[in-house]
Amino acid sequence: ASAAPSSISPTMPAAVDAVRLAHAADEPDQWLTPGRDPRGTYFSPLTDINAENVARLGFAWQYRLGTHRGLEATPLVIDGIMYAAGNFGHVYALDAASGRELWTYDPHIDGQWSRYACCDAVNRGLAAFEGRLYVGALDGWLHAIGARTGQLLWKVDTLLGRTQRKPYTLTGAPLLAGDVVVIGNSGGDFAGARGYVSAYDLKSGAMRWRFYTVPHNPADGPQEQPHLEAAVKTWDPRHRWDAGIGGNVWDGMAYDPALKLVYIGTANAAPYNSHLGGRRGGDELYAASIIAIRVDTGTMAWYYQSVPGDRWDFDSTQKFVLADIEIAGRRRSVIMQAEKNGFYYVLDRGSGELLSAQPFAYVSWTKGIDPKSGRPSIDRSANYDHGPALVFPSEAGAHSWQPMAFDAARGLTFIPVIESGNVIMETSDRPAGLVEGQYTTPAFVTESYDPDAMKKLYGPLPPFKQLARGIKTDTASRGFLRAWSVVEHRIVWQAPTASSWDGGVLATAGGLVFQGDANGYLNAYSADSGRRLATIQVGSSMMAAPMTYRVDGVQFVAIMAGYGGGAVITGAPLDPSSAAYRYGNDGRIIVLKLDGPPPPLPPLAVDPPLTTPPIRPTDVAEIDTGEILYNRFCARCHLFGRGILPDLRRLDPASHAMFDSIVRGGAYSSKGMARFDDVLSPADVVAIHAYLIDEAWRLGESGSPARKVGPRRSCSRRAAMRTAALIKTS
Repeated sequence: ASAAPSSISPTMPAAVDAVRLAHAADEPDQWLTPGRDPRGTYFSPLTDINAENVARLGFAWQYRLGTHRGLEATPLVIDGIMYAAGNFGHVYALDAASGRELWTYDPHIDGQWSRYACCDAVNRGLAAFEGRLYVGALDGWLHAIGARTGQLLWKVDTLLGRTQRKPYTLTGAPLLAGDVVVIGNSGGDFAGARGYVSAYDLKSGAMRWRFYTVPHNPADGPQEQPHLEAAVKTWDPRHRWDAGIGGNVWDGMAYDPALKLVYIGTANAAPYNSHLGGRRGGDELYAASIIAIRVDTGTMAWYYQSVPGDRWDFDSTQKFVLADIEIAGRRRSVIMQAEKNGFYYVLDRGSGELLSAQPFAYVSWTKGIDPKSGRPSIDRSANYDHGPALVFPSEAGAHSWQPMAFDAARGLTFIPVIESGNVIMETSDRPAGLVEGQYTTPAFVTESYDPDAMKKLYGPLPPFKQLARGIKTDTASRGFLRAWSVVEHRIVWQAPTASSWDGGVLATAGGLVFQGDANGYLNAYSADSGRRLATIQVGSSMMAAPMTYRVDGVQFVAIMAGYGGGAVITGAPLDPSSAAYRYGNDGRIIVLKLDGPPPPLPPLAVDPPLTTPPIRPTDVAEIDTGEILYNRFCARCHLFGRGILPDLRRLDPASHAMFDSIVRGGAYSSKGMARFDDVLSPADVVAIHAYLIDEAWRLGESGSPARKVGPRRSCSRRAAMRTAALIKTS
């Protein structure tokens, strides 16, 4: 890297520039980017906390964020100040040694946009450059904030179709790339979204370029960019363009300043039941792909499509790691990704040449990846055209957004792995029909697949044993922390984790690997053997990756602790073993240091009282209609049981009285509850309300607040379940 001197003042908060980023390895005390360095390694050179003394870790300080929603970001620490991103795009600046609040920033978003957050109102982090912080708010505005005061400098609308209420949200971290900041968006699980990334001038916010990942309907005229002319030929001419296109870039991005290339990973095509209505599908470029974009022009340099014609929601949006490694006796500059589809990819980051693609988890959707063409050989058992299929990995992926960590000295990548399959089916001709956020292709973790309980919404279904024929692994949902040898393409060690949805990973030069889990423990493992060396109960379930930094000679380990996201918002109620269930999911930044006391635990959670519901409805047909509608539009977030968002069987009298105003009128939009008047009629809302009142009476008759919904209704809270949802304790 260039050794040119930095031109910024060392007294400026967030004093980061290209020179400082290039020499991040020389500043072990700092954490300058979400992955610590521009290569996204989530690896720290610090060694004060190491394998010999990590068992002495204890409490240093905490900061309560005042939220019970999911927390997925890794904070930055720059020159003694911590900058953290929370729900909806809130930003917090804290003294990194004490936790003292310096300022907070509220993006003041429109709560309507939370409807299109498939997996909670989360945020995955900040970018810092020359005294400014960049954060994406859930409603699609990119904000530039002064790091000294927390005051808004500028903001820009990144979304297309805002006035048409297109289903976009913004949950990913911005990417610094030369003199621009790059941002993508979410929305590929909803009808109407089309993937793209945009680049904005770091100082002014002026848009420099926009890169579309997938084509538009060819009936609407020529494509905007040359790469799209090639792409549109790979889409079925009868594609339901009105139903969506997908290819959104909702997380993984990286930048190589020497090559001046921006790397993006794209999500599923939409809808991904691409054979519906007799269509034959196609490769559907450039969904489920890794793409390199020239930062100066916004044009494509190369692409690699991981899953041509993806039909299983196998996004390629996981975080990237850039590395220089020796392969077959030759030093190669590579980009690496452990994808949802279960394969660990290593590509030449200058040319896109596939160097290796090997499974790090059990897969059944393919027989393998051809090393020459890079194409997978699809296993016919993964075809759900003519009935449900059991497919590994699940829609949650073998690896989702949770960061992996790369230790270059050991040649190991530490991956938070999900070993889980799902039963996936096409349901357009079944009573359940469309489920918002899943089209007509719901998927169920194996533990929730119950043909008897699901019959009312999905009709006759085959027994699980029939679907599991040929599967050569334990079908239970499990989680593992795995050490993957990049050069040897093998698992060096693995450690079982608390659930199938635990946190991201931090590795350090002290020989440690840190990971938080659903049960509220921050665990430290030996990087060489996987032996667990320490476990600290913090009282909050964790999904985010930890980080570490040093201030005044003291090394700290920090994590944003709070559950949500794909773990529970779109699935089952919280498992009683989880800390979020036991302690109420009190969102906190928790910081540890050597020889501190045990961390303080939040008070135990209690369920809200079950008030007497309105008069019980007697129209069975109306109740049944309400159940189907609840499944389609409500159950994705509002589950029966203790969850992150309210159990609507426990509504208070005031909420019952204004039910239509809340659901159709947006009376609670300031709380993040969107309005649904575009898809629900007044009669629909009456039916949903009748169903909920009936369920409230059933809950009261059971005499147990913890009672699960009985077989007649159990599918209503499961029907929209994403496969990441189930918490399985080991």
